[in-house]
Amino acid sequence: MLTALKRYATPPSTLAGRLSAQSLIFASADGAFLAGSAVFFILVVGLSLGQVGLGLTIAAIASFVVAVPMGRLVDRFGPKRMWSLSALVQGALFAAWPWIDSFPEYVALAVAMEVVGTLAGTAHGAYVIDVLPPAERVESRAYMYSALNLGFSLGGLIGVVAIAFGTDALRWAPMLSAVLFVANSVAVLRLPDASHDVRGPEPRAKPEGIPAIRNRSWLAVTALTGVMWTNQVLLHTVIPVWLVTETDAPEVLVALLFGTNTLMCIVLPRLASRGIRDVTTALRAVRLSTVFFVLTCVITLVTHETVGWLTIALFFLGHVVLTWSELFLSASGWTLEVELMDPRRRGDYQGVSELGGTLGRFWAPAVYGFLAMEWGAFGWLTIAAIVTAAATGLHFAAHAGRRWLEHNVPADVLADARADAPDVEEVAAAGPPSLLDPDPALTQSGGDLPR
Repeated sequence: MLTALKRYATPPSTLAGRLSAQSLIFASADGAFLAGSAVFFILVVGLSLGQVGLGLTIAAIASFVVAVPMGRLVDRFGPKRMWSLSALVQGALFAAWPWIDSFPEYVALAVAMEVVGTLAGTAHGAYVIDVLPPAERVESRAYMYSALNLGFSLGGLIGVVAIAFGTDALRWAPMLSAVLFVANSVAVLRLPDASHDVRGPEPRAKPEGIPAIRNRSWLAVTALTGVMWTNQVLLHTVIPVWLVTETDAPEVLVALLFGTNTLMCIVLPRLASRGIRDVTTALRAVRLSTVFFVLTCVITLVTHETVGWLTIALFFLGHVVLTWSELFLSASGWTLEVELMDPRRRGDYQGVSELGGTLGRFWAPAVYGFLAMEWGAFGWLTIAAIVTAAATGLHFAAHAGRRWLEHNVPADVLADARADAPDVEEVAAAGPPSLLDPDPALTQSGGDLPR
């Protein structure tokens, strides 16, 4: 038993362990600020709640606009370079937070954070797909997901401590995030090069293949996956508000439910990802995720009529079920994005994925909130029907995406993408690239840098 637990807690490979350590650093840095960000903006910067919300909306729009150009930037300069550079810039931006004292400055910094964060997310996704051998991608990413959730928990604890020590401590708390992001940048730069970071002896032109924005099946997959990810809107917004306003459950239960979700997302990702290796098995995980999502809606709507300990038990059951929905959806996504991307344009596809995912979920807080609070039981069933319809559409889009690749991408390219990646130690022997130095082949290709 102990041997099995030890094996389960051990990273699948040395590379997976290094990537997980990076995930832990990143999440600790980000979580330390996020946990107290609302209090920071109001007490330190002096903003109103409405100004905070408006700034975040403007920043989200900026992120949406730059998603595709950021993906092309990653393909041009290489994912590791852009990932490390973006982490360094994020550290500098965090260091600027203590000096902000007006709404325009807050908006400018929030927009900069979102734009650089979009570059970081796109570069990270492209790098991980590129560097991990196909046989261990899903298990490794599940292990990284556990480390990410552990990091957010540690960061959240740091943020709570900062709030407890008062306004002065809270003002300078972002400096810790800044230091951790600089450490994150160094950790990324020390990782082995992915294949798209390696400079060959011959000049390399800009990425071959059709731009991802023209692959309608990929747009559909990402948008429908975005709809599926509205399970997070239930988790973080709709269910807590429903608990407080529509049931007799104690308000403190919200914190305990979040703790349950966090613990499960630390311990169970590898278990949920087992057996997921291709489009067929990924879609099976999508179906499981959908079933659990629907069960969550049914369980939650029942709590409107229950009282006492039964209500509390149902909320715990609903959160456990919803977390399984999240875990299976995560595992399916790690496989679908690999199987349905043109391997030559990883960054481009990651950028379009950000675009499609945003389209799929940006509407959910308002729509789900209205349905649950105004329509009651029928509203919860409507929410379940929306996600069920999205899951159905995702099946058709995924199969169409596979056919699109087989028609538009050479068979040898697809075969190489499924073969084992080169030895990362051999790749690493070439030494780390300069952060700001693009592939010389790309500078000679005449291609335009994304603006």
